[in-house]
Amino acid sequence: MLADVGGSSGVARGGGPTGAGGAAAGSAGMGALGAWKNPILRGYNADPQIAMFAGKFYIYPTTDGFANWLGTKFHAWSSPDLANWTDECVVLDLGPDVSWADDKAWAPGIAFKDGTYYFYFCAGQAIGVATAKSPVGPFKDALGHALVKVGEYGVQAIDPYAFTDDDGRSYLYFGSSSSARVAELNADMTSFKGTPQTITVSGFREGSVAFKRDGKYYFMYSVGDTRDPTYNVAYGMGSSALGPFDKPAVNPVLSKDDARGILGTGHHSVLALANGDYYIAYHRFAIPNGDGTHREVCLDKLEFNADGTILPVKTTR
Repeated sequence: MLADVGGSSGVARGGGPTGAGGAAAGSAGMGALGAWKNPILRGYNADPQIAMFAGKFYIYPTTDGFANWLGTKFHAWSSPDLANWTDECVVLDLGPDVSWADDKAWAPGIAFKDGTYYFYFCAGQAIGVATAKSPVGPFKDALGHALVKVGEYGVQAIDPYAFTDDDGRSYLYFGSSSSARVAELNADMTSFKGTPQTITVSGFREGSVAFKRDGKYYFMYSVGDTRDPTYNVAYGMGSSALGPFDKPAVNPVLSKDDARGILGTGHHSVLALANGDYYIAYHRFAIPNGDGTHREVCLDKLEFNADGTILPVKTTR
C-alpha cells in the first residue's frame, strides 16, 4: 500500500496537532506515506487509537497477550509514514501512576487542546483521564479518581473515544452493552457538560468511534465478542455528534475473511488526512494461532461511496 499526501490541497494549517478522533489531519512537515504490511505493530496489541500530531502519526493500543486482559501498562507507538513504527515505551503505568485501579488497562483515546494532550483510558472497568505536554507522555492522572466510575450511567465504563467537532466542541463516547453513551466535555476536558446521553444502534457492543466527513456525522462501533472470529465493525450516520444515527443497509463494513485467515476484526479508530484519504486502524486475531487475547494491529484504507456511505473494508495481510 502506497500513498502520498504531500502538497495536497485543502490542508488544515497551523501549529497545533490534528487528526485524533477522526479530525482532519494537516500535512505540514509530512512527506510521502510508506508501504506497509499488516500487522503494522510488533507483538500483541489491540484496540488501536490512531492519531496525527504535528506531522507525525501515533497509535495508542491496549497491550495484549494477558489472560483475562489483565494488562497494566499503556505504550505509545510513533511513525513518520504509517509504515515504520517505533515503540515509545510506557506512557502510563497503572501501578505507580493510578491510585484507583490496578489492572485491566484497556482501549485508550487521545485528544489535544491548548497545549495539553488528554489521554482517556480504561482501568479496572472504569474510565480515567491523564494529561501530558507531549504525545508520548509521560501522562499523569489528572483527577486522582475515575472520570466514569464502574457501571456509571448504566453501561460498562470502557472504550473512551474523543471527538472534536468543527466548532471546537469536544465529546467523549464510551460504553459496552446494548447502547453507548456520549457527553460533551467541558473546556477543562476532564469533566462533562451535563449528563451523558444514550446512543442506540442495532448490534452495538463496544468500541465507539466518531468522526465527521462532508457535513455528515459517523458513529462506528464493534459488534459481538472480541473472542469470537465473527467480531466486526458496523456504523450509523446522522446530522449531529449526539445522534441519532441511522444504520445504512450495508453493514458490517469490517469483517473476517476466512479464506485468508483474517479473523476477529474490530475495535478500530479512524484517521482522516487533509487530501481526503481515510484509514482504519483495527485489531484482528494474531496470525497464526491468535485469539481474543492474542491480537495484532492492522491498517487499511477506508473508502466511501458518493452518497457518503462506507464501502466494506478490503483487509490486507
